[in-house]
Amino acid sequence: MSNIVAIVGRPNVGKSTLFNRLTETRKAIVDDFSGVTRDRHYGVSEWTHHSFTVVDTGGYVANSEDVFEAAIREQVIIAIEEATAILFMVDVTTGVTDLDDEIAALLRRGKKPVMVVVNKVDNNAQQSDAAVFYSLGLGEIYNISSMTGSGTGELLDELVKHFDDEPVEENTLPKFAIVGRPNVGKSSIINALIGKDRNIVTPIAGTTRDSIYIHYNQYGHDFMLVDTAGMRKKTKVKENIEFYSVMRTIKALEEADVVILMIDAVEGIESQDINIFHLAEKNKKGIMVVVNKWDLIEKNNKTTKVFEDMIRQKVAPFTDVPIIFTSVTEKQRVLKVIETAQKVYDNRKKKIPTSKLNDVMLPIIESFPPPSIKGKYVKIKYITQINGVSPMFAFFCNLPQYLKEGYYRFLENKLRENFDFTGVPIQIFFRQK
Repeated sequence: MSNIVAIVGRPNVGKSTLFNRLTETRKAIVDDFSGVTRDRHYGVSEWTHHSFTVVDTGGYVANSEDVFEAAIREQVIIAIEEATAILFMVDVTTGVTDLDDEIAALLRRGKKPVMVVVNKVDNNAQQSDAAVFYSLGLGEIYNISSMTGSGTGELLDELVKHFDDEPVEENTLPKFAIVGRPNVGKSSIINALIGKDRNIVTPIAGTTRDSIYIHYNQYGHDFMLVDTAGMRKKTKVKENIEFYSVMRTIKALEEADVVILMIDAVEGIESQDINIFHLAEKNKKGIMVVVNKWDLIEKNNKTTKVFEDMIRQKVAPFTDVPIIFTSVTEKQRVLKVIETAQKVYDNRKKKIPTSKLNDVMLPIIESFPPPSIKGKYVKIKYITQINGVSPMFAFFCNLPQYLKEGYYRFLENKLRENFDFTGVPIQIFFRQK
């Protein structure tokens, strides 16, 4: 279930500070990816066992005042459509401004839960000043100081009540999401796969908020495509098209088993592609990369290798991912995309018998033991795979605290070499035996 919280409001009310507090102080469960085109921020947070994605809508507008207002208005509209709940931030030190009124009017027309967050409330006098924000007509207000964190616990307690945590009827078919920046060919590859006149493919209205699932059942493959390509045309989206696609992408990514990241061969891999890749990795999804429009590239016998190396360098350290070069318009290698996604899905569900795991890995560990630290020798005695949605392995040893990052990488590489986990993030845990 994908819960998305959008922080909206005019500039300089403290949206980014609240974003940082929500995503960085909830211990290690959190990750923050910045730099989606104009320093867009989206991260993962958790409160009382509820996980949710936080999107900061700040810092996305050009300098002129009229573009400011148009862009902010557009972001609010997008947030109303795509978010589970909206935090509308205002500033107690300035009171209600015209722009606050305008944003409130848009939010009142929407059907999403809105919480008015009054920031910079640092003393009792400001507590009473905050009451003016009831005039926005959006119900209860929540006084906080995003700088010190006061009031954020009460805010989050109320926020999670709006989350839809009802279990969705489980569809056991694999779910593959095709994601990427606008105009890389997502719609085209879906059309090429399903064809125009094949009635064995039926669009199914999405569970929860508006992802489109397409049931694909051809050539021996049976799975659900999660379609992020149907981005509705907006009247004035130019500045905010990336923001809109990011919200759609986060939702599709969280609902998928395998993320098919499409990039444009002409433009190469860009910062937003890398952010999407790492978000999929952090969510422990299967990942593959499709380089589309390959027919437009002048090639020699080294072009593919050079392009592959460049992609792997940019997505490091997780580089064990399949890369497929396609031309959707020429129908080149389109079916290979599906075959590879299925293989990644199988790798993600792979279970290695404990006896085989120990037969293969213990001799390797004996030949290349962990380096000693301060005269302490780590002895790994036993390995088992832990049940989970993605591959997780527990290595039982006498001194887990002395194992360093380099040895984690070594063991991960040996697991990949011997058991083929291409396209799948692996988690390794060291436990006291």
